[in-house]
Amino acid sequence: MNNGTFLAAIDLGSNSFRLEVGRFDHGQIQRVDYLKETVRLGNGFDEDRNLSLEAMTRGWDCLARFAERLAGFEPGQVRAVATQTLREARNRDVFLKRGQQVLGFPIEVIAGTEEARLIYQGVAHLLPQSAERRLVIDIGGRSTELVLGCGTEAQHTASYRVGSVTWSMKYFPNGEFTEQSLYRAEIAAQAVLDEALSNYPRQQWDAAYGASGTVGAVADILALAGWPEGQITTEGLHWLVKCLLRAGSANQVQLAGLKDDRRAVLGGGVSVLRGLMDLLKIDTLQVAQGALRHGVLLEMIERQGQTSDARDVSVQRLARKFAVDAKQAARVAAVAERLLGQLVAPDAPEATGLQRKLRWASTLHEVGMAISNSDYHKHGAYILENADTVGFSLPELHRLGLLVLGHRGKLKKLDAELEEPGFVMQLLALRLAVILCHARQDPQDQGLTLAYNAKRQRFTLTVDEAWTIDFPQSAHLLRQENLAWQKMLWSFELVVQ
Repeated sequence: MNNGTFLAAIDLGSNSFRLEVGRFDHGQIQRVDYLKETVRLGNGFDEDRNLSLEAMTRGWDCLARFAERLAGFEPGQVRAVATQTLREARNRDVFLKRGQQVLGFPIEVIAGTEEARLIYQGVAHLLPQSAERRLVIDIGGRSTELVLGCGTEAQHTASYRVGSVTWSMKYFPNGEFTEQSLYRAEIAAQAVLDEALSNYPRQQWDAAYGASGTVGAVADILALAGWPEGQITTEGLHWLVKCLLRAGSANQVQLAGLKDDRRAVLGGGVSVLRGLMDLLKIDTLQVAQGALRHGVLLEMIERQGQTSDARDVSVQRLARKFAVDAKQAARVAAVAERLLGQLVAPDAPEATGLQRKLRWASTLHEVGMAISNSDYHKHGAYILENADTVGFSLPELHRLGLLVLGHRGKLKKLDAELEEPGFVMQLLALRLAVILCHARQDPQDQGLTLAYNAKRQRFTLTVDEAWTIDFPQSAHLLRQENLAWQKMLWSFELVVQ
């Protein structure tokens, strides 16, 4: 990446949408611009867990304004991630389809543990280098993330479905504060977070840091009231609770530093924060400068080759964990990449991404064998759909799982996915590579030519007749593959010359 390159990260949170624009400078990101809008996407659910049109419209309108700021940015310069609200929403595809059109860039829904890891990256890189063991917490609108780490490495991540928006709607629906409602909200938060007590015990960390959202809002209020700046103490939090009780309702709270966009969710956020600090024996919580969006920016640098891509590491870790045959995986990957290279020009914009994702699928295509040889492709797809895999968004894992599911067997199960040419090319290349490597030896595939007719949606594999005589089983399997593509949107033909 060249110095001076602009990068942008968008965090579609449950309470606020945030846009961070930075400039790459010798391995660091220098802030250029920061925009934040209170969208309250997370309070737009109906009883069926669908987002209301009103809530989605607020989100789309915000994204349209972000899009204006990002005019001229290339796809590789922007990454947008969505968190708990869109993880939960049953109609999230409706929001995402329109949102991506408005924004002009893809939106990735990330898992809670992945959100936690990125938060930690953002926090750790803006802290001084240290060997201290760190606990990082982030109380968002509908989820709370907890991370244990040392230096820049997150060692244990978790996400809990409790947040400032959810708790405010549930325990303070009219904005009224009483001792009973605050107590109930705090105890309920601790009930959800209770397992954190065993995973994040006091002896496992040296310092606790809070990121973004609720932590920042509470810290601002306490600092302006005379409490130590840049930290939240149990005494300060106790004082704030007394202030809420004296006011009686959110509308009546008069505190310097309390912003209007935070007023409606203050009660829920304070309850979760107080419950968490009490549960984990946190006497002082340091306010961190980094956040999810900073972690996203840093990972963009990794993905563009400045450092290792976390997804590559995750794939290798999964392969080792499930005892994948490394030689066969490498063999299949090499053949699949050669075949895809005949379909997509190396200098095509999409070439690098398609090849990398095909390599991941090739490496993990037999991961399901750890469960059973029978239907192992189905087991493999299940593993990938449900594993906490560092660096991957949920759609990326889904696509990877589909490639593993479809690398053998009937294609009808993927009928709905066979409209995207790039995916079909990857799928066919993987299926052919598995066939050619069926003997678990390096195949003689140098004379095979794979071609693609976009207009007719047809793939053609041309082989010499002598090759079919030398490798009769491979030829038989390729003829079976020819049959497998009949009556599909795309066709595959084996041509023997």
